[in-house]
Order: sequence, then structure tokens, then C-alpha cells
Amino acid sequence: MKHSRLFTVIALAALVAACQPKGEAKDPAAEAAKKPVATINGKAITQGEFDTFVKQVAGRAVADLDAEQKKRALDSLIGLHVLGAQAEKDGLDKKADLAAEIALTRLNILQQAIATKYLEGKTPTEQELKAEYDAQVAQMSRNEYKARHILVPTEIAATQILERLKKGERFEALAKDSLDSSRDNGGDLGWFSPASMVKPFADAVMALKKGETIAKPVQTQFGWHVIRLDDVREVQPPPFEQVKQQLNQAVLAKKFRAYSDELTKAAKIEKKI
Repeated sequence: MKHSRLFTVIALAALVAACQPKGEAKDPAAEAAKKPVATINGKAITQGEFDTFVKQVAGRAVADLDAEQKKRALDSLIGLHVLGAQAEKDGLDKKADLAAEIALTRLNILQQAIATKYLEGKTPTEQELKAEYDAQVAQMSRNEYKARHILVPTEIAATQILERLKKGERFEALAKDSLDSSRDNGGDLGWFSPASMVKPFADAVMALKKGETIAKPVQTQFGWHVIRLDDVREVQPPPFEQVKQQLNQAVLAKKFRAYSDELTKAAKIEKKI
């Protein structure tokens, strides 16, 4: 929701301002960020908050805006402050649901901040990237499957479809009654990897031989499936260089997850539910 995003921006700006270290040598950029761009009932809106607001909402730097765009952006931020102040005056920030949402927003911002801080200087090495690549390749299915399915709400309906197939009716024709949008293509799902499907469905497909239809319906959270495997092909993993950026993100995520797990393990936690 747009308003939630805007209030998150304000919360971020307030958090950043509150976390500024005290007593350190003055940083020109930090000092510029403290400069007021407007005041509302004596309370300043700083340049830093305005910069953050514009970046989050417009995806651009304030310097990239023309005079009219800056005016509109500042007016929008002022409007948020005015409404936020009235909401606090009315005690809305003390309501249980809103208070919880505000608290969670603050925690999310802090989590992003600590992740950024912790991962500074921890750029994955080539060796780490290759190890992650090898691990992911080892977990990949070397096959892709081309299958058709008919999705119905009950096991009885699925069993009836299987009986009609045994009597010679065409799978593609029966698929017109499927609950899935693939009914428009005779139930054809195209080529897919097992990882892209829910486990019961993927397991059933991988157990079939080419051209075979399942003997019993398969249940997933979507309903009951009648499946026919049309084809199988072997696939090669993407080249290391092609997926290097994704590997970089995966390695960083693992590093931060390990750090988070350490902190959680060291914390004294008492669950009440």
C-alpha cells in the first residue's frame, strides 16, 4: 500500500537521525543532511529526510528533480507529517494493531541496516562462488519434463476422469473441464523443472514413463490432479559466469543467515506460545 511505504520512509529517516553518533568530527555531508528544508509547528523536516523520501518514492535523487518536482515532493512529505502528527494526536499510534505494524516496520529497517553493516567487506571470493555453484548444481534435477494435467476439486471426480481415459476418451478433450488455466491448451504445462512444481506433483511426474498417465489421482493444495507425462529432456546447468550475480547474492544471504543464527543462539529466548 502506498501510504505504508511512505510512512516507512518517514520511519527510516527518523531512525537514521536517531542513530547518528554523538561527539564525532563533523562530516560535511552529515551536516548538510541536518539542514531544515521546512518546519511544521516548529518541528524541522531535514534535508536528509527529504533526500530519503524522494529516493524511496521517486527512485531518483533530489538533484535530479526540477524545481516544480521538488516543490511537489516537499509538499507531499509535509502532508505526511501533518497527517502523521494528527494521527499521533488522536492516539492512533497507540492502537494495538498499528503499534505492532509500526514496531515491525522499525525492526525491518533495523534488520536491513545490520545486514548492510555486517556484510561490509565480506564480498564473496571466487572460491566461495564456485562452491555455491557446485552445491546448487548438485541439487538440480538434470531433467525437464513436459506434461499435461487435469485439475479437479475432488478425488471422485479425478477417478472418474481416469476411468474415461481408460475407455479411450482423449486427455486433451477432458482437460477442458480442468480448474487450471492450462485447460485452454489441453492441459499442457509445457516444459518445467521439478523444483518449479509442488512436491507431490513433481514426485508423481518423475515417477512416470514417457507417454504414461498416473494410475491414481495426486492431491496437492490446489486439488486433485490427473497427470500424463508427454516428454523428458536432459538439461545442462547454466555456465558459472552467467549466474555469478545470483551466486553472489546467495553467498551473502548465507553469511548473514549464519550471523543471525549465531545471535539467536546466544540470546536468552523464552517462548510463551
